[in-house]
Amino acid sequence: MKQYTSIGLGIPKFLLPQKDVDLSRWAVIACDQFTSEPDYWEKVRLLVGDSPSTFHLTLPEVYLGKPEGEERLRTINSNMGRYISEGLLQEYEGMVYIERTVAGKKRKGLLVCLDLEKYDYNQGSTSLIRATEDTILDRLPPRIKIRENASLELPHILVLIDDPENIVMSAATRNIEELLLLYDFDLMLGSGHLSGWLINAEELVEEIADGLTHLAGLTTYRAKYNLPDAQDVLLYAMGDGNHSLATAKAIWEEHKEVLGLDHPSRYALVELENVHDQGLEFEPIHRVLFDVKADIIIEIETFFSGNAKLIPVSSLDEMKQMVAHSAAEKQYFGLLNSAGYWVVELDHPKLNLPVGNLQSFLDMLINSGGAVSIDYVHGEEAVKNLGMKPGNTGFYLPVMHKSELFKTVILDGALPRKTFSMGEAKAKRFYLEARKIK
Repeated sequence: MKQYTSIGLGIPKFLLPQKDVDLSRWAVIACDQFTSEPDYWEKVRLLVGDSPSTFHLTLPEVYLGKPEGEERLRTINSNMGRYISEGLLQEYEGMVYIERTVAGKKRKGLLVCLDLEKYDYNQGSTSLIRATEDTILDRLPPRIKIRENASLELPHILVLIDDPENIVMSAATRNIEELLLLYDFDLMLGSGHLSGWLINAEELVEEIADGLTHLAGLTTYRAKYNLPDAQDVLLYAMGDGNHSLATAKAIWEEHKEVLGLDHPSRYALVELENVHDQGLEFEPIHRVLFDVKADIIIEIETFFSGNAKLIPVSSLDEMKQMVAHSAAEKQYFGLLNSAGYWVVELDHPKLNLPVGNLQSFLDMLINSGGAVSIDYVHGEEAVKNLGMKPGNTGFYLPVMHKSELFKTVILDGALPRKTFSMGEAKAKRFYLEARKIK
């Protein structure tokens, strides 16, 4: 693998299915989507059947703790070995320029490898690659169980760069007519269209690497964020899939002394995207409590010590309009259950983002037994449909502006977990490319 160590970049050797494989069945959405909607995954199962598919190589989290999950854990690695031995996968070397079109918006990406030696997901990290949200360590064991014995990695990881002049991605788009088209197909279940082109010409790879090197230059970095004394550059900020990258990091740290620093598992396959891409939208991640035991309204008033006011509203639309006006000094989030809709107004909040204050409350409530479980959902329909079921309560959050991400992480560290999402559920990355890690 060609490596650009100073910017943590590797040029991958990656695998794609042979031409006779149906990519619309092969490619499946990230495992951490639709976790409270088993009907979605049943549709995937029926659509895929016995066809070659990443569905057979991954563990959708909807199956965690269930018999189907244990069965899938037993077969994932053998399926990987079978696909390799049967010659189902073809190897390429280079980057991939990617275009994802969903809901009429086109998003651009670049498939590369990133160096896990340059990544630290712990709070307070100053590494080149950083988590943007708290890493939930309890979410790592199922992923570790799969990856530690896996022969392949399949990424749904999206990593952001802050490139307002678009110098990195424009190198690929400017020469797209000269690139080899690798795939061009519709994704399953209304998730849009995906196209990818191979970038393997040395001069183009060097131009892209030079662009990343420019973004990582200390002079550029200090000027961009008005940080005259900055020493530690943040070049890559996690967008989606932080727990998958954290899993790869944990396994690498455990085994690197035995494997040596040139082992392929030192790197992870990811898709880079520019936070300024017009097709990239940040969406809030809402919350749903299940089997609520406590009186939510009383608990909120008590927890926020009189600084919370609950305002009844007549509809989801009215709730959304009020929540959209959230600001640092007076914050709003929505509350909905089978009894109706409210907006919670926080005066003099302790934390800068509504999601941080809400999450503190929810953590307390779960720990005290006020609700049995919590899920993090994408889209207003999901929070409405789940939150208004008897016994549940949904919480609707405002969006964080994407232009605030890098400087907020630089100055304040990782955001509260599940603060934002890069698009709603159907816009998430699909498993498609693979890479040998053994």
